Amino acid sequence: MPVKIKSLTLGAFATNAYLIADQQTGNAVLIDPVDDAPAILAAAAEENWTIKLMIATHAHIDHVLASAAVKDALGIPFCIHAECAPLLDEIPLQAMYFGLGDVPAPAQPDRLLTSEPEVIALDAIRLESLYTPGHAPGHLSFYLPDQKILFSGDSLFAGSIGRTDLPGGDHHQLMRSILSKLMTLEDDVQVLPGHMGATTIGRERRANPFLLSHAGDQP
Repeated sequence: MPVKIKSLTLGAFATNAYLIADQQTGNAVLIDPVDDAPAILAAAAEENWTIKLMIATHAHIDHVLASAAVKDALGIPFCIHAECAPLLDEIPLQAMYFGLGDVPAPAQPDRLLTSEPEVIALDAIRLESLYTPGHAPGHLSFYLPDQKILFSGDSLFAGSIGRTDLPGGDHHQLMRSILSKLMTLEDDVQVLPGHMGATTIGRERRANPFLLSHAGDQP
């Protein structure tokens, strides 16, 4: 496979960061610069990869806290959905909510993604954006169609879905996002979420209690 993926579980919230590299060039994309820039940079160096771009699934604190440090170290662009940009300025409030005290300011985005499908390309890496709000405003999932791998952020988990009790959360919107954007993928698509372990679309379609409950509620 021309693309290799390395996952890292980091920070106080055990959040997953993903490095996706073109194995021929060694150039890589970072999905979700979570709270440990040294660990992210060390993991890339260990593989002899060069991170060229970082993107965030959404602007919750645990998914962007290392963005400024990574950007300062590498001078790379940071991409996030346009609806997330105002939330980056609220990171200190999020830190207070979770009792974290002072935290570094996140990076300011260099490119604002839209709600329409976009392709983020780097060498052999072709990530398709899927607009999946509900857990947070402007939430995006990213799909590697050639490898049939979905980076679901905090929209869909193994046996669960993203919480919707934080500001901007909307349970009904999240369910629409999952059903219209993620459950239309094939059963054998591997799902790499923002927390916990991997799953597949088929497994969640058959056994995710939130999806089954929602289906049972429909007339």
